[in-house]
Amino acid sequence: MSKENATVVGRHLVMAGKLIDSDPELAYEHAQAAVRRAGRVDVVREAAGLTAYQTGRYAEALRELRTVRRLNGSSEHLPIMADAERGLGRPERAIALAASEEASTLDATGRTELALVVSGARVDLGEFEAALAVLDQIPAADAQGDLALRVLQAKASVLEAAGRLEEAAAILADVDPRALAAALGTSLDEDVVVYDLTEDAVEIDDEDSDDEDDEDSEDATATTSAAVPADETDAAASGTENDEETK
Repeated sequence: MSKENATVVGRHLVMAGKLIDSDPELAYEHAQAAVRRAGRVDVVREAAGLTAYQTGRYAEALRELRTVRRLNGSSEHLPIMADAERGLGRPERAIALAASEEASTLDATGRTELALVVSGARVDLGEFEAALAVLDQIPAADAQGDLALRVLQAKASVLEAAGRLEEAAAILADVDPRALAAALGTSLDEDVVVYDLTEDAVEIDDEDSDDEDDEDSEDATATTSAAVPADETDAAASGTENDEETK
């Protein structure tokens, strides 16, 4: 790979990493641009697999991450592969991956992540007690900080799915909601404002009834001009331009 090509590939990978949580679809496009330029590089296929997973392209994610495993011999993404199997409606395969030899090579975090997936797979099969047993077997040393909170949330989710709502609530009773939201990658708004939309709509109708035709015309024009965001295809366009320059 030439220096110029490596530079472009690196930029696409950086953008894929930055956008994978906030705009996974655009991150996927960047990863695909990198694959077109350097499809035999393991970190490129890794980006392709992770962004495919994040966008719900589970079959593609499995294919890419299997390729990564062949290229570098690492099984670190086994939990994601197992969850992709769940996404494809194959919980049994997720459980089988957890029982494979590769699973024994995972570090503490990887083992805990895989246990969370297996617990979810057991829930998919309606095996609630088995799902709880998987979570109860996670060593305390393997799940600390945010990961420990995720395990608690998983236990509460299993209990809730089993109809044991009081037990589910008790598990999270002493957990800081903001800490839990951060661990799960979500957020809690500090101030929640509730608006009476029905009342507002009535007021607007009363005030603007005389100008309804003009407003409709302006809204139609605004909708047409906003239909195609200018930045929506920047990643694909820039990737194409860079490809032609490199060639």
